[in-house]
Amino acid sequence: MQANCATVENATEKELNDHLALMELSVQYSGIDAVTGVSFNLPPGVIGCLLGPSGCGKTTVLRTIAGFEKPTNGEVHLHGRIVSGPGWGCPPEQRRVGMVFQDLALFPHLNVAENISFGLGGLSKQSRQARVDELLHLIGMPNYGHAYPHHLSGGQQQRVAIARALAPNPEILLLDEPFSSLDVALRKQLPRELRRILRKTQTTALLVTHDQAEAFAMADVIGVMKDGRLHQFDTAYDLYHCPATPFVADFIGQGVRIEGVVVSPGQVKTELGILEGQMAHDYPAGQNVEVLVRPDDVVIDHDGQVKAKVEESTFRGANFLYTLSLPSGTQLLTQSPSHNHYSPGDEIHLRPAFNHLVVFPAD
Repeated sequence: MQANCATVENATEKELNDHLALMELSVQYSGIDAVTGVSFNLPPGVIGCLLGPSGCGKTTVLRTIAGFEKPTNGEVHLHGRIVSGPGWGCPPEQRRVGMVFQDLALFPHLNVAENISFGLGGLSKQSRQARVDELLHLIGMPNYGHAYPHHLSGGQQQRVAIARALAPNPEILLLDEPFSSLDVALRKQLPRELRRILRKTQTTALLVTHDQAEAFAMADVIGVMKDGRLHQFDTAYDLYHCPATPFVADFIGQGVRIEGVVVSPGQVKTELGILEGQMAHDYPAGQNVEVLVRPDDVVIDHDGQVKAKVEESTFRGANFLYTLSLPSGTQLLTQSPSHNHYSPGDEIHLRPAFNHLVVFPAD
């Protein structure tokens, strides 16, 4: 077993400059794969996110980066050092990693200032107080130093937990489902606030969540995971518009896949007619494929050539989200301004409105 953190030998200049790099990381529990072959990197100041359903391995990746788990294979690099390899890892306290847990884990017997300064034992009293004051202003709570956690709202407790994790100036901040215990309004507000704080401090961070709205609101790059594997690590825009796998296409946003046959480059014959648009890959004519159809890819149009029946309508303020059935029974989603309301059972007409085509080979 290797006891000390190692300097990365034969590393590229980019790898040395990245705050975090995972190299084919795999983790097993009792011989069962929890994470398999995960690789990605985070440059300094970038906010990343691991997104996926429960049990997909994203928290295991986070715990391995923090040092609470050891890899079965692969390596974890932090700022030019190998901190974990097969069967070994540097202790968490040697990694300069800050951690915000799902339950926040504030010390109830310590006030806010004491919670924030908990990891600053190596500083003088004056320096500790200066750092606490700086962080209290950063999180917008300059007058709460003497308050205790049970006096604070959920959002305030969240800010204090973040300040405590930032206090020792970690090289990277790890956040494990930090908003899961908050109410809906705070879960919409706090990711934007936390992004502002991390941007101001130029902190590299990695968030774990199953909530797409949180991921989109906070992260610069997002990795989508399923069954321990990383399917795509990309911007939110590219995950939505250029999904790399059918799972990413199904998981990000709302959409369905319909059957089609490639007619020519950029043309696919489907129940909706001949769909045209740029495709990421070239498929030969006659290839059976599946085309991703999102709610904004089809428009309700009285002059449209495709008939559909409204099955369900969901009011969403500015628009309705409709579940539609085509004559074959295939169901689609579309959205329409809320001043035009259709009821279940109504027959409508659709017009395809694709800018590009997301196409996968048929199973």
